[in-house]
Amino acid sequence: MGRIGISCLFPASWHFSISPVGCPRILNTNLRQIMVISVLAAAVSLLYFSVVIIRNKYGRLTRDKKFQRYLARVTDIEATDTNNPNVNYGIVVDCGSSGSRVFVYCWPRHNGNPHDLLDIRQMRDKNRKPVVMKIKPGISEFATSPEKVSDYISPLLNFAAEHVPRAKHKETPLYILCTAGMRILPESQQKAILEDLLTDIPVHFDFLFSDSHAEVISGKQEGVYAWIGINFVLGRFEHIEDDDEAVVEVNIPGSESSEAIVRKRTAGILDMGGVSTQIAYEVPKTVSFASSQQEEVAKNLLAEFNLGCDVHQTEHVYRVYVATFLGFGGNAARQRYEDRIFANTIQKNSFLFCHRLLGKQTGLTPDMPYLDPCLPLDIKDEIQQNGQTIYLRGTGDFDLCRETIQPFMNKTNETQTSLNGVYQPPIHFQNSEFYGFSEFYYCTEDVLRMGGDYNAAKFTKAAKDYCATKWSILRERFDRGLYASHADLHRLKYQCFKSAWMFEVFHRGFSFPVNYKSLKTALQVYDKEVQWTLGAILYRTRFLPLRDIQQEAFRASHTHWRGVSFVYNHYLFSGCFLVVLLAILLYLLRLRRIHRRTPRSSSAAALWMEEGLPAQNAPGTL
Repeated sequence: MGRIGISCLFPASWHFSISPVGCPRILNTNLRQIMVISVLAAAVSLLYFSVVIIRNKYGRLTRDKKFQRYLARVTDIEATDTNNPNVNYGIVVDCGSSGSRVFVYCWPRHNGNPHDLLDIRQMRDKNRKPVVMKIKPGISEFATSPEKVSDYISPLLNFAAEHVPRAKHKETPLYILCTAGMRILPESQQKAILEDLLTDIPVHFDFLFSDSHAEVISGKQEGVYAWIGINFVLGRFEHIEDDDEAVVEVNIPGSESSEAIVRKRTAGILDMGGVSTQIAYEVPKTVSFASSQQEEVAKNLLAEFNLGCDVHQTEHVYRVYVATFLGFGGNAARQRYEDRIFANTIQKNSFLFCHRLLGKQTGLTPDMPYLDPCLPLDIKDEIQQNGQTIYLRGTGDFDLCRETIQPFMNKTNETQTSLNGVYQPPIHFQNSEFYGFSEFYYCTEDVLRMGGDYNAAKFTKAAKDYCATKWSILRERFDRGLYASHADLHRLKYQCFKSAWMFEVFHRGFSFPVNYKSLKTALQVYDKEVQWTLGAILYRTRFLPLRDIQQEAFRASHTHWRGVSFVYNHYLFSGCFLVVLLAILLYLLRLRRIHRRTPRSSSAAALWMEEGLPAQNAPGTL
């Protein structure tokens, strides 16, 4: 009878044997080894394919989970269930220069998973529309009559109170945050307006509203909130789940001597409005400064904040560069450009008049207009200042327009500077991603229909073609509805200038290379308009559960956690695979030692030795 025995030293030893009846004795050791190796090879192959199948399935589940999360964001149009007692609410009033808007946010109770962020989103009414309301004028218009501010803002709060369940009012935080319009007011007027709000609102509303909930925020704070909002929507504060995710090594501020941590790469933002332009991005590495003056400037531009719920959780500290440039918005830039044209034209004509060269004066009559390379071909325009008029006619020369406006960047020869010579820390362009909002989107999409992934070569070609097209043809295309629905004649007239301005700000001002491929121009992200107010409520309520929840509590509330983790942890299967290979190697070595000790000349003695009998008792060979 033949018998095959296998035993390996594991934490729990295992053994099995095969003793087939009638096994021929001619089955020698080499053949038995081949059988054992074949059985083990089959087992290893089965385990390997199991690992591959489970990893593929797990990978699909992970991708499906991410896709479902994306769909949840895109299709976030369901009405908020106000009857659900587990839903919480928060209110932010954005008091801007032209008006004030109220945003109502809501979020369910956190699910306890330390890898998931709070699912905060805009509240939607019964008609599935976002709970948002705007009023005019801006709050700064009440600088001389601060006692009327509470009455001015009451319609917004009444609107929010109608949508938030009454039982939730006392636990719903209310934030009234004022921006650009209030910043330009004297401090005494700012204080008077805020005091009126803090005094009257608690009398008429039961929202959670303390002294720190009403303030004038700086441009730096506004930029930080916008940066938090976009990265939250993109899921960049979530823990790393996939090897394919873009990551970055970060030196935690204040602990530069310690080892860098690896976390998801955050996205930077570019926002060009009508008056100002803003940039914000994370600075993952410790930066050096060319001079002590530059270091002092940098302190006012670098914001360091902790998004964890505990001040000791330094792994969630972010260092973000935020800079706002007044006068570098699209409309303000055009105004500065026209002021320069007006001043230069008047000065030049005065010189010609003094030298009695009246026939060579330009810009003073429609027949002798100033030739503006930043206007579409053959369009006519005027600049009126101080009772005087300068007549313009467009030549549509995009390259000349860019060259003409380059001095308006106010760049310096110093290192690490951007617009107006302001300090800018280096950007790792190969491992970065930026989103461009407002004018960055309008310039690429409204007329050129190129919103989304930005390509400098394609953009410049489209801009050149647009500028060089006659105004009559552009008007015909506009009348036929070939441009975006919200594009108007003002957009058509100044598209050439703003395209050149956006290009120069991005590539010359902020020094992005012309082959940069990681800028996305957008109006919305995941079909949602991302406002800085989202970042404000996230930061101020500290509802960013990035901290590691105690695993014991987590496992207690999720009894299936251990089984699920075991099944889907492909690292554990890889370890098992290596252990099996090691067991095969040990078995073969053991088999080799036994084979060397067995006399090759006596197959019968070898057989008796396998049965456990002493060699001297073995009978002679038959």
